[in-house]
Amino acid sequence: MVELKTDASIDAMHETGQVVASALTAVRKAADVGVSLLELDEVARDVLRAAGATSPFLGYRPSFAPTPFPAVICASVNDAIVHGIPDGYRLRDGDLVSVDCGAHLGGWAGDSALSFTVGAPRAADVRLIETAERALAAGIGAAVVGNRIGDIAHAIGTVCRAAGYGVPDGFGGHGIGRRMHEDPGVPNEGRPGRGMRLRHGMVLAIEPMVIGGGTDGFHAAPDGWTLRTDDGSRAAHAEHTVAITEDGPRVLTARTAP
Repeated sequence: MVELKTDASIDAMHETGQVVASALTAVRKAADVGVSLLELDEVARDVLRAAGATSPFLGYRPSFAPTPFPAVICASVNDAIVHGIPDGYRLRDGDLVSVDCGAHLGGWAGDSALSFTVGAPRAADVRLIETAERALAAGIGAAVVGNRIGDIAHAIGTVCRAAGYGVPDGFGGHGIGRRMHEDPGVPNEGRPGRGMRLRHGMVLAIEPMVIGGGTDGFHAAPDGWTLRTDDGSRAAHAEHTVAITEDGPRVLTARTAP
C-alpha cells in the first residue's frame, strides 16, 4: 500500500533529508587516502547524533541478510555496487567509493547516496559517476504527477544503456516515509507508461546503480551484504529522496557542495 504524504509531512521529511545530506557531505569531505571506512562511518554517526536522528541502516536485517547491518552507512569500494559494510579498509589513491546513508528524525525516514573518487581520479571513473548522476537527474525529471513508475525506470535505464553501462537487475529504488522501505518499488530499467501512476504526496527514493563493464551480472560477497560486479569492473550509485508534488519533483536530500 502506498501512503500519500501531506504537504506538512513532506516538509518534515525534508528536515530528515537534510540530516542525510549533511552526513554525506561530511563523509565526502573526510574521505581521503589512508582514511578507513570505519572512520567514515563514525563521521556519519556524529552527524546523526548531533541532529538527534537515528539510523535506519544500523541493525537492519532483511530476509536475505545473514546478520543485522552493523553500520550507519553503506560504503562500497570499486567493484562493490551497493551494501558494502564499513571495515578497516583504508582508502587508496584512485579508489571509487559509493556511500549510502539514511536517517530517522521525527518519525520520518530519509535516504540518499553519492559516489566519488579518492586521490587522482581515473577518467573512466569520472564518466561512470557522471552517468549515475545524469541517470538520477533523468529519473527525478520523470517523477511528475500523471507519469508512471515505468517512466522513471525508463528514463534511468535509457541514460545508463546509452553510455554502454550495465544495470543490475532486481535492485532499484523504493517508496519511503515512516519506514525506509515502502511501496512502490522503483526499477532502474523499464517500459514507459507502465506501472503505478504518480500522484501528489508520493515520496520515492530514486537510486540508479551503474556497472562500468557493460554487463549486468553481480554476486553477493561472502559477508552476505555486499553486491559485487561479476566482471570485476567498477560501479557507481546515486540516490535522492524525492517528493512528487503538483509543482514538480521536490528533492528532499539535496546537498550543498562541500
